This record gives sequence, structure tokens and C-alpha cells, in this order.
Amino acid sequence: MIALASDHGGFELKVEIKNKLEKEGYEVVDLGAYTEESVDYPVYGKKCAEEVAAKKAEKGIVICGSGIGISIAANKVKGIRCALCTSVEMAELAAKHNNANMLALGGRLTEKDLAFKIVDKWLNTEFEGGRHERRVKLLDCM
Repeated sequence: MIALASDHGGFELKVEIKNKLEKEGYEVVDLGAYTEESVDYPVYGKKCAEEVAAKKAEKGIVICGSGIGISIAANKVKGIRCALCTSVEMAELAAKHNNANMLALGGRLTEKDLAFKIVDKWLNTEFEGGRHERRVKLLDCM
């Protein structure tokens, strides 16, 4: 299962990603926001991160206007490695080297087609382990 959450600035892109993932057969849980009415991104970043940390969802995607605030909020939850990605290459490295269990996007800064490519790369790239395993364990201890 993939958990999704956004604030008002990421709402439109969240809906697009949700529809895409469901069409591809992914099980998705939408944790809000459910409208473009102004809300506080920390609430939604934390809500999604807690779902992933509790293993209720395998991965999480969070979206706010820039992706910055909601990624900070998600990373406050122990066990979360949320990567704000603005390119396909960043998404690949976040999965391959950092074992990122959450992805953050900027709804106001990321075109839909690019966002879809970023999500696809992140979801379909395996963690390399090896030399990266030690570093990821260090992150999880912080």
C-alpha cells in the first residue's frame, strides 16, 4: 500500500498521482487534504509518515507547494527517510542509495509529467544495500 497526503498546495498533483497509481493497480490510501482549502502541511506530512513508520503502508508520498515543508514534517517521525526529489535522477538515488521510504514533491513546482516519471522511478528502483546499508542504519539511529 502507498499512503498519500498533501496540503492545499499539493492537492491537485496528489489527485493526479492517486489516479495514476490506482489505474496501475497500486493500493492507495489518501490521508488528505481533500480540498484546496488552506490547511497546515505539518499535519499531513506527519500523518503520512506515521502510517509508513507503523508499517500500515509500505511507502508514502507527500506533496505541498514546494515539497520542502512537508518533507521536513515527515522526517520528524522516527524511521522515516523522506526525500524531496525534483528530478528522475534524484528519485533513483533516493531509492538506490538512501532507501527512502517516502517521497516528497512540490505541487506548485513540478509538472505532472515529470512528477509521474519521478514517482515511477522511485517506486521501481531497489535499494542497493552494500556500502549504503551502514549509512541508512546511521540515519535510522538519529
